[in-house]
Amino acid sequence: MHYRNAHYGNNHFDNKKTFIMKFYNREKELALLQKIELRSQKSAQMTFVVGRRRIGKTSLLIKATANETCVYMFIAKKNEALLVSELLEEVQFKLGVELFGSFKTFKDLFGYLMELSQTRHFTLLIDEFQEFLSTNPSIYSDMQNIWDTKKGGSKINLILCGSIYSLMNKIFENSKEPLFGRATQRIHLKSFSITTLKEILAEHHPAYTSEDLLAFYMITGGVAKYVELLIEAEAYTLDAILDEIFSDNSNFLDEGKNVLIDEFGKDYGNYFSILSLIASSKTSRVEMESILEMQIGGFLDRLENDFGIISKVRPILSKPNTRSVKYKMNDNFLSFWFRFIYKYRGAIETGQLEYVKKIVLRDYTMYSGALLEKYFIEKMLTEDNFSAIGTYWEKANLNEIDIVAVNDYEKRLIIAEVKRQAGNINLEELKQKATSLVCKLKDYHVEYRGLSMLDM
Repeated sequence: MHYRNAHYGNNHFDNKKTFIMKFYNREKELALLQKIELRSQKSAQMTFVVGRRRIGKTSLLIKATANETCVYMFIAKKNEALLVSELLEEVQFKLGVELFGSFKTFKDLFGYLMELSQTRHFTLLIDEFQEFLSTNPSIYSDMQNIWDTKKGGSKINLILCGSIYSLMNKIFENSKEPLFGRATQRIHLKSFSITTLKEILAEHHPAYTSEDLLAFYMITGGVAKYVELLIEAEAYTLDAILDEIFSDNSNFLDEGKNVLIDEFGKDYGNYFSILSLIASSKTSRVEMESILEMQIGGFLDRLENDFGIISKVRPILSKPNTRSVKYKMNDNFLSFWFRFIYKYRGAIETGQLEYVKKIVLRDYTMYSGALLEKYFIEKMLTEDNFSAIGTYWEKANLNEIDIVAVNDYEKRLIIAEVKRQAGNINLEELKQKATSLVCKLKDYHVEYRGLSMLDM
């Protein structure tokens, strides 16, 4: 891995002074963006970039375009004429043209830039692209018409970036939307890997322990902005991390709401209730519906397919139509936020931060134990090749197994039990629980593993 001097943009997340931090582990994305840039010197390219908020999309794109002629446009929720007048300044400054307020609509400005790109090459980076929906939704169909008529002979590198995942996917991947099928490349920016988190900790806190790593993983989940905030605060241990989260004016306390309210809109209360239950280990639909006293199938479907916040979990090797389904949170920080911050928001709003911190410490062993299973699944995926990896259980939640990994090509089967303490692992009991599972894969070589904090 190469380190680069750069910083994660403020992204209107906090009011602290800018903290300069090295640029970690985006080699593949930077290489792809460089290829797109080279292609755009010959023919027009349209790239859309998605990823959850705070993941580092803007910082990546600013880094990638640092040595190019790049017009950067941030789309704020404001009147179109006012927005365009502000964007004109950036166009004039970066491209050295004199426009003198001659454009009142984004349609006219974009048409001019596409025309200009016939004779000169430049990058146009539009950030928070989904916000045109509130400014003027017809901009998308205007852009489609202009792109279709003027992309021939154009040498523009058009990059469209957005932080509301569901809207960006709808704009580009819904066949009924005007920009469907127009993008030449899609980049879905993911969280930092476990390997990268280890390297970040090793650089800033060389004496880190497995407990430190687990706590850092639990809160950041590899999200760039959260990593930056904890490093800025020099919060590397569980106690220091919790002190930072549950401090007066903490950026973390409203973060779940800030990230998700725009995604969910007016129905956010129902979505928040469901996510709070899943984060508190109420993971079956029947269980959630009995507590909420309402049908939630539509909400679960949208949380999974439109927002990408939860996933269905079925016992590994089960049939796709099995009724044995649970739900899990995909995002570590949001899971923590709903489990401990949203759930105890009454105490937090009245300033009882120490009280909530005590609840976290009380429940931490059990909560982090479940997270440790997710950690090892991610770790195994980076170290080996599998046809499938997941968990296993039988009817009535009997014979639960933490991790089952299958390699069909090599006929290998790994069955693992995960415990925080190695002394609590019982491989003989694990073999008993796996009896029926192993019978399904008789020709496979079976390896039983015990994984604990010592193996992180």
